[in-house]
Amino acid sequence: MRALIRCLLLTAAMAGSGLASGQAASEAAAAPASAATATATAMAEPKPDETQAQRSKTQPGNNAPFWRSVRDSGNNAGYTSLPGPENGVLIQSFVQYPGSALTTAGEAWRQVRNQWLLPYGGALLFVVALALGLFYWRKGPLGGHGDPDTGRLIERFTPLERAAHWTNAIAFVTLAVSGLVMAFGKFTLLPLIGSTLFGWLTYALKTAHNFAGPLFAVSLVIVFLTFLRDNWPSKEDWTWIVRAGGLFGDHEVPSHRFNGGEKVVFWLGVFGLGMVVVGSGLVLDKLLPGLDYFRGDMQIAMMIHGAATVLMMAMFAGHIYMGTIGMKGAYGAMRDGYVDESWAKEHHELWYDDIKAGKIPAQRSSPAAADLKPGHQH
Repeated sequence: MRALIRCLLLTAAMAGSGLASGQAASEAAAAPASAATATATAMAEPKPDETQAQRSKTQPGNNAPFWRSVRDSGNNAGYTSLPGPENGVLIQSFVQYPGSALTTAGEAWRQVRNQWLLPYGGALLFVVALALGLFYWRKGPLGGHGDPDTGRLIERFTPLERAAHWTNAIAFVTLAVSGLVMAFGKFTLLPLIGSTLFGWLTYALKTAHNFAGPLFAVSLVIVFLTFLRDNWPSKEDWTWIVRAGGLFGDHEVPSHRFNGGEKVVFWLGVFGLGMVVVGSGLVLDKLLPGLDYFRGDMQIAMMIHGAATVLMMAMFAGHIYMGTIGMKGAYGAMRDGYVDESWAKEHHELWYDDIKAGKIPAQRSSPAAADLKPGHQH
């Protein structure tokens, strides 16, 4: 019996000793783990001004310093081996353009273009086209209510004037069509013709736009100098503007060679908007010397160019309408250069009176050109 009791006590003692040893071993094993956890917890609190190399040690895989440098490159340019005036600037600094939020310059430009220039510019052009269509539907072509044709012709535009006008007109139409496709084509044409054809079309139109731009600029200067003399404002122009040229009456308000409306188009459209459009276009084409052509400069030029061209197209739409289907005989005057005396008296009575009084010659080009003058349809 005593031997049995001793055996049981010895077994219990050995079990207790093993349990204590296991607990000690567990505690010893847990100690390094706790230390590692504490160390990891300490490493998870990196300093905010760490470089990317330092961060890779405190928090491997955390690239926040790198992307912070990318974001701030508009204020503190980084380094790149690529050439250019803005090398090292991946994201522009914060600005607030008119109509945009305070954000990076690229995003601000995108907001102005997509939220203001395109929707409101497109709406303006649509309203102008709709108004001209309704006016033509209700009134039809103006003119034809004066005296019958006399067969006696007056030279309204010389060959030089017509050449300058048609060169500028063709360049303007090329720029307008290509600009409209580049601005609104992805909303209107792309779903209809597909991406492949649309890509080729926009590439061709962009190339035509870049070549027609300088031609438009040069011809615009020639047009301005050619027609400047007869577009100086006079007191009769105010009467014409106040009465809208007699548009809603039975007779037109007497005017000189160019009426008040044509002079408004000349000074506001050709001279005012023309200078803005040409100047901003030359910046976008990188044709002005001495500029660094930073992205911010190009974005501002694009916004000015877009706003000015929309206003110019809206203004010239009325001019094109009156010079083609809106007034009888107007297109023939620019095509052939001559108008009948009755047309001149009906639409520009003061100019007609000066011609009859001998103040202005009825034939201003060379005699050789006079022999080629065609018939005129009133």
